[in-house]
Amino acid sequence: MRDLNEADIEALAIGAAILGTGGGGSPYIAKLRCQQALRRGERIRLIALEELDDDSLVMTLGGIGAPTVSIEKLAEGGEGLRALRAQEAFAGRQVTALMSSEIGGGNALEPMITAAAADLPVVDADGCGRAFPEMQMTTTSIYGHHSTPAALADEHGNVVLFQKAVSEVWYERLARSCVVTMGGSATGAEAPMSGRHAKRAAVPATVSQAINIGRLVLRANREHVSAIPLICAEEAGVHLIDAKIVDLKRHLRGGFAVGEIALEGIGAHAGSRASVVFQNEFLTFERDGTVEVCVPDLIVILDVDTGHAISTDLLRYGQRVAILALPCHDLLRTPEALAVVGPRAFGLEGTEFRPLPPRPVPVQSLSILPEESP
Repeated sequence: MRDLNEADIEALAIGAAILGTGGGGSPYIAKLRCQQALRRGERIRLIALEELDDDSLVMTLGGIGAPTVSIEKLAEGGEGLRALRAQEAFAGRQVTALMSSEIGGGNALEPMITAAAADLPVVDADGCGRAFPEMQMTTTSIYGHHSTPAALADEHGNVVLFQKAVSEVWYERLARSCVVTMGGSATGAEAPMSGRHAKRAAVPATVSQAINIGRLVLRANREHVSAIPLICAEEAGVHLIDAKIVDLKRHLRGGFAVGEIALEGIGAHAGSRASVVFQNEFLTFERDGTVEVCVPDLIVILDVDTGHAISTDLLRYGQRVAILALPCHDLLRTPEALAVVGPRAFGLEGTEFRPLPPRPVPVQSLSILPEESP
């Protein structure tokens, strides 16, 4: 176990935005709240999966809703703690540790705000290894955990308890309807799982992974070099294209930000035409009529100059971007997982998942690169 500091949180926000593949919500406000908690003397402790006892109770927690809503609708700050306490009161048991439901975007940091307030550790793992738009799309659910009873809290003080859903898909539907009524965003806490299940089904070391990616981007910015090759080398990624956004279609549908961007290659990629389809997160990258990368592998859109992530809500006509593909974790590549998070789960009929080569050396828990002096 180790304590995170403000520099760790800064790097985590950058890396989590990249792993968010366009979604997960903006990490900016959550980053500020985490840093504010540290300045108040609260602790944000990171615990490795292997440090958990088998009978410990691990609760996933995160924001629910469309990323575009979170820009204008600020959280009150205590939603996660209210959802946690509602869960504990209903179960009659205290939670041992919190874990992000998805490492992507602001959801990497949401559990840390609540953990600091409740003096609980945060597990160096998550349920996606990226971000996904729907709540049943987690490895913990795919491999047998039931999310209900679950609690949903909004900024007004409302707390809704879902005692039982007959399936994970039904929980997603019911919770999504409630979130729409709550204004398009809320914070959810799912039923606690055992440490044994977390060690078997969670994607390991993703907080460390995000911090390391963020440190690489910060180093590149200080040295005035491109972060793109550093990220690709660290994550076994592929630099697909540098391009300009020449068309953008985006709208809200059923609580999701959905749409498509059209791209024209620039620089070494001049003459190429490509497109990216998204539902909160980027789902497919197509070039010259061929889908080259698709979900669950990660499609990442970065500012071509800074290497910082551009999420679906911040896409704009005329932006110059670099698009990367990063391999997803093996837990997302099984037949059981592909049935839930593969292209057909998003209605992309006829699109076959052709996995990128896996990461040769997995990230180890708490293996965070040393902080460098500015």
